[in-house]
Amino acid sequence: MSPDRLVARKAGRRIAVVLPALDEERTIGPLVAGLVRFTEGPHPLVDELVVLDSGSTDRTAERAAAAGARVLDRADAVPGAPVLPGKGEAMWRAVVALGTSDLVCFLDADLVDPHPDVVPRLLAPLLLRPGTALVKGYHRRPLDGSAGHEGGRVTELMARPLLAALRPELRHVRQPLGGEYAATRELLDLLPFATGYGVDIGLLLDTAALRGTGAIAQADLGVRRHRNRPVHELARTSREVLATALDRCGVPDSGAGIIGFRPGSGTGGPGADPDGERPGDDPGWRSDVHPLLQVDRPAPGPVRSGGPAGPIPPGARASGVTALVAGS
Repeated sequence: MSPDRLVARKAGRRIAVVLPALDEERTIGPLVAGLVRFTEGPHPLVDELVVLDSGSTDRTAERAAAAGARVLDRADAVPGAPVLPGKGEAMWRAVVALGTSDLVCFLDADLVDPHPDVVPRLLAPLLLRPGTALVKGYHRRPLDGSAGHEGGRVTELMARPLLAALRPELRHVRQPLGGEYAATRELLDLLPFATGYGVDIGLLLDTAALRGTGAIAQADLGVRRHRNRPVHELARTSREVLATALDRCGVPDSGAGIIGFRPGSGTGGPGADPDGERPGDDPGWRSDVHPLLQVDRPAPGPVRSGGPAGPIPPGARASGVTALVAGS
């Protein structure tokens, strides 16, 4: 898709590209450098290229700024709101802060060698197809090397089967957890944001509830290469994704965290979990309790207008979207 053609269809709208980043000094510089070209010239496609630094302790901010991005610290994005951990928290703060942008494009900061037209491909349906509110990118996901499609393990083993079971109208979405997507700020301003890894599926499910599946488009972004994490870390990600998905689908969740078990040495786990149940005392295994800390932030629009920014109670997020649907 030609960026010049998309510029002609902007019709005065402002576009922001946001990269939430936490300790991504290895990838952020080359990634930003490849995106700067969309901000250049008398009529740029992208009006703001923002790295939302989520508390990095390395040189992420320094390298992003040197490559040409505007670096926004998470605490400065929403002053007065205590910072919570999580990718979704960073995204929420960016949307609250970017009140003059009409379209927002999110990219993960750990991408390696992304498709050169990743931004135009995500923006094209929003600019060319009336009624589109959310565009989800999809990739071929190698796990090792350059061949195959065995990456995206949480997506294929948990998220997509869950959608098929509880929201079959979304089973065609290739990568519901993909971090590359674009949306109208009008839509994002209405939706709650899970602070953790549940943010991607939460926004997808809430968009379908509020605008219908016809407002959701998909964009082929080629091959995605990034840091593949070990399975014990993906289990924690899965727990957050599952908690958000169940909430949006109206299914009760215990709220309990996950216990990780790995072969090791010693005398078992570190102690009792929050419910008083010992994870395990097998000396050949190591166990770790990971509480479910993810919460939801309220929709950015009311926060930007002076409304409360604190976390909203479990269950209120889904009922809030239901109320919006009823009133639309």
